[in-house]
Amino acid sequence: MGKILAKPEVCMGCHLCEIWCAVAHSKTKNIIKAFNYEKSKPLPRIRVEENLPVTFALQCRHCEEPDCVAACISGALTKNPETGAVEHDRDKCVGCYSCVLTCPYGNIFINDESRQIIKCDLCAGLDSRYCVSHCPNEALVYVED
Repeated sequence: MGKILAKPEVCMGCHLCEIWCAVAHSKTKNIIKAFNYEKSKPLPRIRVEENLPVTFALQCRHCEEPDCVAACISGALTKNPETGAVEHDRDKCVGCYSCVLTCPYGNIFINDESRQIIKCDLCAGLDSRYCVSHCPNEALVYVED
C-alpha cells in the first residue's frame, strides 16, 4: 500500500497540488479546458493548510484502520485489500456525512454543488499522482509501505 506524504519544510503554499488534483479529476484532464470550459468545475481532493510560515497539503491518509470506513452506514467507503486505498462508491453513498465527522484528519470534503463527499483516491486509473508529479518543490512524495 502506498501513501502520499507532505514535507512542510519545503512546501511554499503555491496550491499547485490542488489545481492539478482538480485537473486529474476533470473530464478532459486538460488544465485549460477543465477550468474554462467544463460545466461542472472539477474539485481537488487535497487542501493546502496555511499557518504561515508553515504550509502543507492535506489529503486522505488511507489509514490502516480507517474510522471513516467503520462509520459508513451504507458501505460506500471500503478499504481495498489489494491496494490499501480507502475507496468511495458514489452510488452507495447516502450523504449522512458520518465519514466527514469521524475522519481524524479532516480530509473528507463535501462538494457544495452535488452534496456528495469527495476524497483522495490516489488518482485511481491514472498514470501518476498529479499532486505529487506537479509539485515544483517535491513537497509531496508517494511512498510504498
